[in-house]
Amino acid sequence: MNNDIYIYVLTALLPLSAVMLVVQVNPYHALVVQGILGAVAALVYAVLGAADVALTQALMGTLLAITLYAIAVRSSLVLRLGILEDGLIKTATDSDFEQLIDDFRTIVRKHYMRLELVPYTNEQALHRALMDKEVHATCTQKLGEEPHEKQLYQTEIRVRRIYEIMQSELSSPATLLSYVQTPDLQEKH
Repeated sequence: MNNDIYIYVLTALLPLSAVMLVVQVNPYHALVVQGILGAVAALVYAVLGAADVALTQALMGTLLAITLYAIAVRSSLVLRLGILEDGLIKTATDSDFEQLIDDFRTIVRKHYMRLELVPYTNEQALHRALMDKEVHATCTQKLGEEPHEKQLYQTEIRVRRIYEIMQSELSSPATLLSYVQTPDLQEKH
């Protein structure tokens, strides 16, 4: 009986690691736990005498799955922000824009995302990119009506959840946030 105790311990690790995987919030931590779960499953199969299943689990269920999940997580957690390449990057209020972008980066990092700036040549191309779902949001300069008014930025966001996050967490008065509904591609047909 004492010789089989390690089998019970290994078998108990399988549901424990599965529960750890389900409760993970950070997708990168979930990838690590997924790898541990696959390794424990392969080890259980090997100890119980199913070497072929253990090898298949190790190669396909752990190595390949983790690689594909890592690629999917890395590519899907991006906030693409469309900007005007001349209008925002080279303005006199460059420090205001840089501060706004730093605020955006801080907020998206909290949600395990990254910010990607996508430059466009004019406002029409920028608006079209938002409507065609090439970018998740746009940020354009909005001039004050009075000469002494500070220049502001208009940020339009097409993803409801990102808009809600920005609305609740963005404390910068340098931008006006608005939610924009894009036409559904299926409705055009």
